[in-house]
Amino acid sequence: MTQKQKIALAPWVFTIGFFLLWEVGCRVFDVSSFVLPTPLSVAKAMWEYRTQLSFHSFHTLWMTLAGFAIAVVFGLGMGLLLGSSRIVHAGTYPLLVGFNAIPKVAVVPILVIWFGVGWMPAVLTAFLISFFPIVVNVATGLATIEPETEDVLKALGASKLDIMTKVGLPRSMPYFFGSLKVAITLAYVGSVIAEYNASKYGIGNLMARASADFNVPLLFASLIALAVLGVAMYAITAWIEGRMTGWAQRSGFAAN
Repeated sequence: MTQKQKIALAPWVFTIGFFLLWEVGCRVFDVSSFVLPTPLSVAKAMWEYRTQLSFHSFHTLWMTLAGFAIAVVFGLGMGLLLGSSRIVHAGTYPLLVGFNAIPKVAVVPILVIWFGVGWMPAVLTAFLISFFPIVVNVATGLATIEPETEDVLKALGASKLDIMTKVGLPRSMPYFFGSLKVAITLAYVGSVIAEYNASKYGIGNLMARASADFNVPLLFASLIALAVLGVAMYAITAWIEGRMTGWAQRSGFAAN
């Protein structure tokens, strides 16, 4: 078996092994299904509630993608601004760090007061929780251009805009896509938090109702559905990254 085939099989082997350990552990230690249901119990719940899970997962997906899209646009623009100006970076960065330190679950009630119960709090929470990594990574990619490179380009007559667009942007792309893979998972966290507290639809709302009914298998089934959505979006982002920044992936350090 080639190295490429091993890498392709590894996620499936590790995932199956994880669920097998979970199943065996619950049975060996006789864990109550009220505390930790077995994977088989969760699978039965997923099939039994497949219609509800599909509907609410679709709703969460769209809320997450909407918030994530806003975060990408805002984060990229803000990152370019911070990375191209030391004054803006010094003045804005403390505000961004302070805002990011605020738990977003504490912001949801404010969003409900402003926009009411519905899709808007979920979209905005997904945006608020996911834009910070994008800003930081894009700004880092631009701010770490070697001074020698800048000097050579300036000597050749390049303007600051030329340096940023011809060198800074390509250099920041690996940082940018690295932040996207983090941000998309955070966006799901944000939308679910808002749905749990301020929505009639979505996986978050389904989890809240399952928790109120002490339906633990459905609760875990909802978590599995979220995990599947997160992995799918992460994989899509990683595929786009490989297509656009394959030139930056040269290291063989973790090849084996």
